[in-house]
Amino acid sequence: MKKRSHVFSGFLLILLIASHATQAQNVNRSRFIPDSIDNYINRALTNWRIPGAAVCIVKDNRIVLLKGYGIKELGVPTKVDQNTLFMIGSNTKAFTATALAMLQDQHKLSLDDKVTKYIPDFKLENKLATQEVTIRDLLCHRLGIGTFQGDFTYWTSNLTRGEVMAKLGSVKAPYQFRTKWGYTNAAFVTAGEIIPRITGKTWEQYIKENIFAPLGMTNSLLLSADFPKSINKASAHTLVDGRLVAIPFPQLDNLAPAGAISSSAQDMSKWVFSLLDQGKVGARQVIPTAAIEATRQAQDIVSSGKRITGESYYELYGLGWFLQDYDGKRLVMHDGGVNGYVSSVTLVPSEHLGIIILTNSDQNSLYEALRWEILDAYFNRPFQDYSEKYLAGFKLRYNNELQANQKLRDSVALNLKPALSLNSYTGKYTNELYGNLTVSKGENNDLEVRFEHHQRMYAKLQPLGGNRFFAIFSDPEFGRAVFPFNVQNGKVTGLHVKVADFIEYTPYEFKKD
Repeated sequence: MKKRSHVFSGFLLILLIASHATQAQNVNRSRFIPDSIDNYINRALTNWRIPGAAVCIVKDNRIVLLKGYGIKELGVPTKVDQNTLFMIGSNTKAFTATALAMLQDQHKLSLDDKVTKYIPDFKLENKLATQEVTIRDLLCHRLGIGTFQGDFTYWTSNLTRGEVMAKLGSVKAPYQFRTKWGYTNAAFVTAGEIIPRITGKTWEQYIKENIFAPLGMTNSLLLSADFPKSINKASAHTLVDGRLVAIPFPQLDNLAPAGAISSSAQDMSKWVFSLLDQGKVGARQVIPTAAIEATRQAQDIVSSGKRITGESYYELYGLGWFLQDYDGKRLVMHDGGVNGYVSSVTLVPSEHLGIIILTNSDQNSLYEALRWEILDAYFNRPFQDYSEKYLAGFKLRYNNELQANQKLRDSVALNLKPALSLNSYTGKYTNELYGNLTVSKGENNDLEVRFEHHQRMYAKLQPLGGNRFFAIFSDPEFGRAVFPFNVQNGKVTGLHVKVADFIEYTPYEFKKD
């Protein structure tokens, strides 16, 4: 009897100690935001080699954190503040989807209307899909097209929005219509172009008048062409051969409804406040609650897997938003990446919690790591130091890429002869989707590729022996790759072109004229 009592007493003591430890941990985690987040971010900026960032946390209808970190441009000591503009990339999509949901609430359209009702000449390669595709299909990426497929044709190109829509009809979808999720920027361009058909106003005019102005987002910009004119802006940066460099601002207005908005932490807080308060600004209803709910209804299964912590998760897509489960709570979230910038917006409606992270380098996962760190702090989960975990994986992948490129440069240095004369490779090549490119003789033993729709960009081709060449794009965002020429019976018939996965995963086959 005494022995049993002793064991029970010991068990109570263990529970008491564990309880105190848990309480201490929870208290410590709750102090992460006010006590530790500044040091965490500043250290992470150094480790990730990110010039600057802006972060905002809103909770229970108040701002918990609104701050800039680091500098706007490498080598220039001007600090980021809460009003510094960053390009937010695909976080633009939620604005486009919300605008169309607002028009539905006004009974000016239905998200289940056929696209051809408003754009009669719209077409996809699949004729049945052309007849059946709805606005909702456009906004949830279920056309059967692969993720990023076609983006090389559109990205920073000289095509107009109308031409982007027309090119969408030449994309050879690898999947049946509505059978597989595939992230399609041109679909959002098409959705955005429905707005002027109904309202008589351009996509940018409608968003400005009906979302930006009522929310007080007075510093935000809808077109990338206006971004360089801003005084308080963060410059774009990327890594080239292991060096951080500033790069030109991307011109993406042909894809504007999919990714051209620039905003600040301050302005984005107004957007997030309203979304967490059922579309209200104070007592005024700016965005109909029904419109917000429409964008958060799950439409597609994106993926399932394991997080870096080993936990399982699912990911769905609404309209302009990803939907995830985490710690028993529903996350409404999206990331955005364009040349030189990546961003993250996360909403936890049940907790009245919103997180905004803006960075001015496109070679980082801090925007993702910091999101989970903040969520864990609010959910009293153990500290993981996600930044270091993500950084370890990033360094491994990036170093492998550097080594692969160095091996190709070493091969170039061997002066291996092409299988044919350089003149055999020169000429005009055509791809049904992209259009034309021209190969000409460059300096020394090189070739040069010029692209019809990227007139400021070229690729330098250095011989690797046989019919293979090492391609180095003048725009580092398009990456480096091996371009093999197709040869039949000693005659060049085509060229295999691959750009960086950041732009598009799908390779292009060009036929020689």
